[in-house]
Amino acid sequence: MGTLKQIYEEIKEANSIVILSHENPDGDAVGTSLALYNALKNFGKEHVDLIIPECPETFMFLPNADQIKKSSDIENYDLAIGIDCSSLQMLCGGNKYFENADKTIVIDHHDTNAMYGDLNFVNPDAPACAEVMIVALNSFEIPITKDIGTCLLAGIITDTGGFKYQGVTAETFEFVANLMKHGVNVSDVYRKVLQVKTKSAFELARAANSRLELIDDGKIAYTYVTEEDYEKFGTTYGDHEGIVDVGRDIEGVEVSIFIRPIKGKGLKVSLRSNDKVNVDEIALMYGGGGHQKSAGFSVNGDFDTVKELVLKEVRHYL
Repeated sequence: MGTLKQIYEEIKEANSIVILSHENPDGDAVGTSLALYNALKNFGKEHVDLIIPECPETFMFLPNADQIKKSSDIENYDLAIGIDCSSLQMLCGGNKYFENADKTIVIDHHDTNAMYGDLNFVNPDAPACAEVMIVALNSFEIPITKDIGTCLLAGIITDTGGFKYQGVTAETFEFVANLMKHGVNVSDVYRKVLQVKTKSAFELARAANSRLELIDDGKIAYTYVTEEDYEKFGTTYGDHEGIVDVGRDIEGVEVSIFIRPIKGKGLKVSLRSNDKVNVDEIALMYGGGGHQKSAGFSVNGDFDTVKELVLKEVRHYL
């Protein structure tokens, strides 16, 4: 029996299901998780929880995003499904739900996936986990509705950078064309995911851009934001999205580094690269992960110390 068939059987048998994703969730994590949530509800599953402790406001327009929970009183689910997450340690507040579940499934596209589920469906060639989910839902013969498709498109747009990253394939556009046939509005989702910013997000980005440094003859871009910035601009979770990409888009930059504080968890380091550096390898050294050109990790320390730490690692690759 193939993996997808086994996954389908586990879903069919489970009475209580929890869906989880990675910490600091992006549009692929949120969109793909919501797509599965909506699909399972349409499939007739009544007891399905989607747990994302902190969901960026950017993605709250997605269908049934108001059903996302920060936590659950249920200690033991029949089935836990990890979405777009390469390791158990990176599950966003969901380790206990995953570990306590009777059965576990992982659906992902990270090439560093630790295969930590009882069943794992992972395609590292897919530029977004949403594409892996489309394959899975088609295999399950669960119809992709407009609502499900909208969530999936948010995932694809996020992880392909609006179709501009190298991982985009002809199949990506075929998937999107099929979503359009189900009524999904590509321009509307694109605008809401990548273009619309809150005032607080704009102010935070402006502060970060004003501090941006070009280092090592312009090969490295570095910037940061502080807790004081959060308070000054009244930011909400997710307002930092896109800041790290500004540095990468500067001519001659190979790696962009962005550091921000996370309450109670030290500093979050986000890394983006162009052609020469596999930033995923750097992130893995510190318990993080991601992709070759997009990765991150959390670390304790002050800004200056962490900055020098990351610069030292990046320079090994330049």
